[in-house]
Amino acid sequence: MKGKMSESFLELVRLAACDLAPDVEKAIRDAIKREEGRARSTLDWMLKNADEARKNSTPICQDTGSLLFKVRYGPGARTTEIEEAIKDAVVEATRRSYLRPNAVDPVTGKNSGNNLGLGSPTVHFEPIQDDGRIEARLVLKGGGSENCGVQYSLPDSKLKAGRDMLGIKRCILDAAFKAQGFGCAPGTLGVGIGGDRMSSYLESKEQLYRMLDDTNSDPLLAGVEEELCEKINRLEIGPMGFGGLTTVLGVKIGKRHRLPACFFVSMSYMCWAYRRRAMQISGDKVSYS
Repeated sequence: MKGKMSESFLELVRLAACDLAPDVEKAIRDAIKREEGRARSTLDWMLKNADEARKNSTPICQDTGSLLFKVRYGPGARTTEIEEAIKDAVVEATRRSYLRPNAVDPVTGKNSGNNLGLGSPTVHFEPIQDDGRIEARLVLKGGGSENCGVQYSLPDSKLKAGRDMLGIKRCILDAAFKAQGFGCAPGTLGVGIGGDRMSSYLESKEQLYRMLDDTNSDPLLAGVEEELCEKINRLEIGPMGFGGLTTVLGVKIGKRHRLPACFFVSMSYMCWAYRRRAMQISGDKVSYS
């Protein structure tokens, strides 16, 4: 069972690293229709790169990033077995060059060579009531886009941002403007409102598991997502910062209750190579999306 599960997770990793998700590819193709000149050719080369990666099972980007797994499991599943299967899959994916060795000891500077280490990979578990089913989602978060992440504490006098929706919007726009092309635009912004410092950032990364074409279950936040996506694209930073109409592919916002004394707004930036895939195991059946 462990071997079969490892093979399933190995395929999940391969798809995430080497096969651009359909909703992301569609968003880039739609963007090409709106662009011209250097912006259009940049997006076109992105898709050509993605096509070659898909054909050859090679990484879409050389920086395959941090491995962020979210696993939902039924009562019959064992988390220790799932985690071991994930680790086995990560080691094998690294051996096959689906992943670049990215786990570096911050004190010694030594690379583990197989993407295993303290906190690597990151696996979050969530129990569900459906016995016999495992749902796994994976995001590969590259270092360039990760460096564009930022957290604000409101009120912010520099931005003239208060503890209200206008203040939140100003933080998001500021983060997008500061990212420019450094995060390999067009990007997707995951936003976490509220929580504490850690959970606010966690919420921002949770948003990156969402599909680009979904609709926020909170009507107010759904409207803000649409509004800010439009406003950020009017900044004309464009693909890779070369200028153009497509600076972001989406803005995804989530919230958590906060302490009265704290008001955090956190941003996690995802690059154009939006490496995100999902898997469902139900009995002997495995499906990917």
